[in-house]
Amino acid sequence: MPRDPNADNRLFTLEELMSGRFFRFVVIVALLLLAAYVAEPYITRLMFAQTTPRPIEARGNLSDAEGSIIALFERVSPSVVQVVGRQAGGNLFNDEEEGLQSGTGFVWNGAGNIVTNYHVISGTNEVVVRLSSGDVFAADIVGTAPNYDLGVVRLRKPRQLPPAIAIGSSADLKVGQFAFAVGNPFGLDQSLTFGVISALRRRLPTKSGHQISNVIQTDAAVNL
Repeated sequence: MPRDPNADNRLFTLEELMSGRFFRFVVIVALLLLAAYVAEPYITRLMFAQTTPRPIEARGNLSDAEGSIIALFERVSPSVVQVVGRQAGGNLFNDEEEGLQSGTGFVWNGAGNIVTNYHVISGTNEVVVRLSSGDVFAADIVGTAPNYDLGVVRLRKPRQLPPAIAIGSSADLKVGQFAFAVGNPFGLDQSLTFGVISALRRRLPTKSGHQISNVIQTDAAVNL
């Protein structure tokens, strides 16, 4: 059978045509995929995002228990102070300063006596007290009871002190009563934790070998 001399030309033209269409097809698909990738966040936001903000519901009334705890904290916290002792040199309110001892104290009376822990003032040659108002006073150590980890310092120039914290008797305490701890952890704003009285008349050994009797045990976290 005689061969058509234009057959090769027609075949070449067809392959070239198919190759060109395929390339354009690939380019179009790639562009569509790229467009979909770029537009996906906007489409998702448009179709699925909630454009209307959720309404803020008013807080309900506080329970009687919550109201009592809040009133207790607001009454007591102004009388809770920070006590800082320094062993030698440095900035008394620099948390990174070596030789500093910081802890919580509370106003005992209008004469400027502050009750704190003995380990806060032990071995120090300078003590200052920072009130909840931010006022800072130099203080002198006037009494210690190392076996009970208690110490008393007195402000040198007390003025406009918050009221002394009310004190009560532990003789009528019952296991299961609420126990609250108000402290001044690390010189920050006062904290409040609470738990229950979990045991009475416990004995507590100390590092000195002395045992403290009639200890009240609670499960309240102490952030002091």
